[in-house]
Amino acid sequence: MSSVMLRAFFNGRADIWDETVAEKDVTKLAEMARRLELEPGATLLDVGTGTGVFLPYMLDVIGGDGRVVAVDVADQMLLRAKNKGFKGNISYLYADIMNLPLGGEIFDAVVCYSSFPHFQDKSQALREAYRVVRRSGRLLICHTSSRAHINEIHGQIEIVKHDTIPDTDEMKSMLSAAGFADIVIEDGGDSYLAHARKPQ
Repeated sequence: MSSVMLRAFFNGRADIWDETVAEKDVTKLAEMARRLELEPGATLLDVGTGTGVFLPYMLDVIGGDGRVVAVDVADQMLLRAKNKGFKGNISYLYADIMNLPLGGEIFDAVVCYSSFPHFQDKSQALREAYRVVRRSGRLLICHTSSRAHINEIHGQIEIVKHDTIPDTDEMKSMLSAAGFADIVIEDGGDSYLAHARKPQ
């Protein structure tokens, strides 16, 4: 699927996303934000922000001294997030993870919440994440559902049926090929978290 088609798919659902698709269990969202072990004052890149479902939970963890650059390829989704008026140091960037208009080594962590399956060139996306994260910084790919559940749901929707989370071996191989180390993948019954670190 082209990025134009992907943008159209998400833009067409921006107005109903929070009611029909987004995670509504605030306990699960808060718990996932805690599991990311983000540092107070950290600078984050939130890739695939969408309507901003996960933003307030990360902001709670990093506090008032933290900063988030929220990026999405679908401008209408990003506008929905911006219009929610979240309190905190947030900037919104309409861009594609495959080619970010950002300098290198500027983020303490790159977070992909509920977005990784939709990256059309996952290897390139991981290379870009590696480029923009600082040395010893982390990449965090997370979902508040299991890999199997997400892949099953996507498989029922024609336009995103190929947008899946790779199995553990393939994911580790892709992360390693992009340069990441200390790779750990936790795929539980109701969540998924892959974390990796850029070497010092």
